[in-house]
Amino acid sequence: MLQPAETAMTTQPVTESEETPLGDLIGCPNCDAVYTVAVPQGKEKAVCERCGTVLISNRDGAGLRILALSIAVLILVIAASFHPFLSINAAGLGNKVSLLDVATSFRSGLLVLVSVATVMLIVGIPAIRVGLLIYVIAPLELNRPPARHARGAFRLAQELKPWSMTEIFSIGCAVALVKVSDLAQLHFGPAFWMFVALSVIVVMSDRYLCSWSIWQAIEDNDREHRT
Repeated sequence: MLQPAETAMTTQPVTESEETPLGDLIGCPNCDAVYTVAVPQGKEKAVCERCGTVLISNRDGAGLRILALSIAVLILVIAASFHPFLSINAAGLGNKVSLLDVATSFRSGLLVLVSVATVMLIVGIPAIRVGLLIYVIAPLELNRPPARHARGAFRLAQELKPWSMTEIFSIGCAVALVKVSDLAQLHFGPAFWMFVALSVIVVMSDRYLCSWSIWQAIEDNDREHRT
């Protein structure tokens, strides 16, 4: 089972003269500072001294929460793709549009690439990322051996994080719709509210996610089931 992290970094960064095993080191993903790992007190967090990034966070039941939130995100992403996102009424004419309509609205020219890239960034990549997280975390929570290629899957999930732009899309839509509201009557469809919920859930999931804890859980479970 995925347990909360039981270590934190020391207050002193690692110097070039020190010879520390790689397994005892942790690096900051933002500023690349390297620290040694040590036992924390209580529920303290390991925070980078240089930029303040949280490196290790002790949260009870974090793995189960991340798994539940990831499943919720996957369901909402798939459902939002098929339901109407917005309906517009102007001069007696109305139209409803979904994300799939956006993807198929342009069938020639460079705009095809734009529509495909848009759908991938707001639907495809978030779905792939949470699918990878479920693939990695579910066996750990069920106290089973790590899934095949779990390390590569989790590494890919972390690399896709900057390209998952669901919350950015929701904010951009809100700003654009405020400007368009004077020109036509707008009605938000179910998909819009699903994306609002997605934005909140994604932020909560990233808050609970501790990369170091998952890496340690993969290593510990792999070692446990080999012995």
